[in-house]
Amino acid sequence: MLKRILIILALIAVALIALFFWATQPDKAKLSEQAVTGVVPQLGEARYQDIPTIRIATPKGWANGAKPTAAAGLVVAPFADKLDHPRWLYRLPNGDVLVAESNSPPREGGGITGWIMGIMMKRAGADVPSANRITLLRDSNGDGVVDQRAPFLTGLNSPSGMALVGDWLYVANTDALVRFPYKAGDTSITAKPEKIIDLAGGGNHWARNILASPDRKRLYVAVGSSSNIAENGLDKEGDIYNATSPFEVAKQLDAAKRTRAAILEVIPETKASRVYAWGIRNPNGMGFEPHTGNLWAVVNERDMLGSDMPPDYLTQVDFGAFYGWPWNYWGGYIDKRVTPERPDLREYTKRPDYALGPHTAPLGLAFAADAKLGAQFANGAFVALHGSWNREPPSGYKLVFVPFGDNGYPLKGAKPIDLLTGFLAKDGKTVNGRPVGVITDAKGALLVADDVGNMIWRVSAPGAGPIAGAPAK
Repeated sequence: MLKRILIILALIAVALIALFFWATQPDKAKLSEQAVTGVVPQLGEARYQDIPTIRIATPKGWANGAKPTAAAGLVVAPFADKLDHPRWLYRLPNGDVLVAESNSPPREGGGITGWIMGIMMKRAGADVPSANRITLLRDSNGDGVVDQRAPFLTGLNSPSGMALVGDWLYVANTDALVRFPYKAGDTSITAKPEKIIDLAGGGNHWARNILASPDRKRLYVAVGSSSNIAENGLDKEGDIYNATSPFEVAKQLDAAKRTRAAILEVIPETKASRVYAWGIRNPNGMGFEPHTGNLWAVVNERDMLGSDMPPDYLTQVDFGAFYGWPWNYWGGYIDKRVTPERPDLREYTKRPDYALGPHTAPLGLAFAADAKLGAQFANGAFVALHGSWNREPPSGYKLVFVPFGDNGYPLKGAKPIDLLTGFLAKDGKTVNGRPVGVITDAKGALLVADDVGNMIWRVSAPGAGPIAGAPAK
C-alpha cells in the first residue's frame, strides 16, 4: 500500500513539474497581430495544443483619472461611470442610452476544466455576479456626460442585445428572446416579459445579441457555440451539425431553438424562427452595411491552435451560408482535432471577408453611417476587440476602425486603424479596461462600454456641440 501511495505521489509531482514548465513556456506568436489582419491576412501554421496558452492580463481599472488614448484628431472622455460590468449598449430614438449590466450565468460543470475556467474568469475580471439589469442613461443637457440614470429593467437572465421595434423593446437573455411594452420617454418598465422563442443556453459563449432588420419585420439573433470545437459532442450544438446531406441541412434550418454557433432569423409577430447562417463559432456584434444593406457580423474563432491561428473575423453573413465551424476555419483550413471528419463540407465553407487578428475577441460592431468623426472614419466599421487569453503576447484590447469602399466591402490592403487604445498596459500584464459594446450617440460620437473599468467612454471630434434632440429636463 505504501509503495502504491509513493508511486501516486511521484506521478502527481511529475504532473506538477510538467504543468509548471508549460505555464512558464507558453506557445509564442511568430507573426505580429497586425500581420494576421485584412482581406488577405498572413496565415501561420496551426500548432495544436492539449493544454492551452493562458496569458490573461490582470484587471486593475482606471486610476487617478486615467483614460484610454484616442486616435489623432479625436478626444475621449467618460460618458458614464460606476456601472456594474457594462456589456452592451443601445440608443433609443429620443437619445437615451440603454446599457446591459450583465455577466455570465453560473457556469456548469466542475473538475479540472471548470477549475481552469474559474481561474481564467477571475483573472480577466469576469467572475463578478451578473447584475441582470438594463439601466437607462440620459444626457439631459447634451454636454456628453450622463446626468440622469435609472434602473430600466431588472430581474433578467444575463441580458445582452436590445432592439426597439414599434412599441416593443426586445431583449436577448442568455436562454430566451423576450419583449416588453415601451413608450417614448419611459425611464423604467415593470411589465412582465413576453417570451418570443427559447434560445439554447449553458456551456460557453453566453451572450446573445439581436438586431432588427431595416424593415423592422425580422430580428437576427447571434448565438455562440457551447464549446471550443464541439468537444462535448455535436449534439450539444444542434441537430444541424449531425446532418449528413444538403437535404438534411435544409430541414434543420427550421430548428433554430436548439442551434448554436449560428445566427438565427426570427419573425417576432408569429414567433417563427430559422437558422440564417451556421458554422459561425461565436458571433457577437451585428450590423447592416449602409451602402448595400447587407448583414455583417464579428466572430470569435477557435482556441488552442497556437498564438498565430486562426484569425477572428468580420464578415458579411449570407442566408444559408456555412462558415466552417467546427471542422474548418478561414474558408477551408482543416481542424484535425475534430471528429468525425466532414470533408464533404469543406467545399461549401464560406471564407470570411476580413481578418481581425488572432485571438483578439471582437465583440462590438457599429458601422459609421451616422458617426461624425471626420473623413478618415466616415466609411467603415468600428470594432471593439475585447482582448485575448490564448495568445503570447496578448492581442486586442482596443477599438479599431476597418475602412470600407463604396462597394460595401473592406478595402483590399487596408489594415485596421487603432481608434481607442490604452486599455492594455505596455508590459502586457495588466489592463485598465476592456472594450465591449459600441454605438453612436445622437451627435455622432462613439460610445464604448468598458466591462472591466465599469465605464462608458465617449469618443468625439473636437468642437462638437450639444447633442441634437437631447431630451429636456
